[in-house]
Amino acid sequence: MSLLIGIDVGGTNLRLGVVKSSAGVLQLLEEIRFRADFSAMCKAYSPAQAWQHILNTTAEAIQNVRGQYPDIAAVGIGFPGFIDPQTQKIAQSPNLPGLNDVDLNADLSQLINLPVVVENDALAAAYGEYANQYCAQNTNLIYIGLGTGVGGGLILNGQPFQGDHGVAMEVGHIIVQPYGRLCGCGNAGCVEQYASASGVAKTYFDATNQDCHASEIATMAGQGNQAALDAYALAGKLLAQALGHTLKVIDVKKIVIGGGMSASWDLMQKAFNLQLQQDLIPVLRNQVAISVSSMGDQAGIIGAAMLAQKKPRN
Repeated sequence: MSLLIGIDVGGTNLRLGVVKSSAGVLQLLEEIRFRADFSAMCKAYSPAQAWQHILNTTAEAIQNVRGQYPDIAAVGIGFPGFIDPQTQKIAQSPNLPGLNDVDLNADLSQLINLPVVVENDALAAAYGEYANQYCAQNTNLIYIGLGTGVGGGLILNGQPFQGDHGVAMEVGHIIVQPYGRLCGCGNAGCVEQYASASGVAKTYFDATNQDCHASEIATMAGQGNQAALDAYALAGKLLAQALGHTLKVIDVKKIVIGGGMSASWDLMQKAFNLQLQQDLIPVLRNQVAISVSSMGDQAGIIGAAMLAQKKPRN
């Protein structure tokens, strides 16, 4: 038996789990959430300073947990960005500006003296979802993570698929509105500018000139506020456009929707379903099973820990 740490890095939180590995089976012993606004750090400091803050914050969270669980063997981290599959360096993180070609694997390993494995956060969550429910069925799986951005992960023949450059399944950066909102990736009109929490907030602001969080907008939508309903409907519609085109290239039958925004899936679902049926080629209509994750934050934590177990680095 060995203990692993799995970390899911969000825009404003670190979600950390202690995972027991026994006979190839992973069990989450404890989940801990740390407040860590990496997005604000990247905006407030130079890239070098922001990176040092991110490293120190992450290392401190890990060391706090190691005080209670001293037998940690390795750390797996799901990080929002494009992860080079060969070097594990973070080539770019669109929602954490300035983090280009940084080495979380090596830099954090040096601070905590443990092996560290880094993977894209949505791909780690996809792997966690697969292991939790679909491993026995050997089901190919696409995971869509709706949060600060829109992430995507693909499990193909039981393996997480990264692509040659670490940018496979970046669904959030499919352009659905030509010449639309500027995205952190450098393009304009990407789906995450409309279907993420920040995207819904922007749509609502454009309609009302009121600056509200997506969760507040969801509450107003539940009360019948038309601008709030429209913001979520647009998110669902444009997400379906991106996914509809993806399914023409990567033919899988199982889609899992996760991330914090999935709690408001009922506000997006009708517009999503209508658009998806319209955009899919006829042979795929009514052939794709879409469900909301039942794992919550645990998908990314378990998936990251699995990756740390699967391919440990020194």
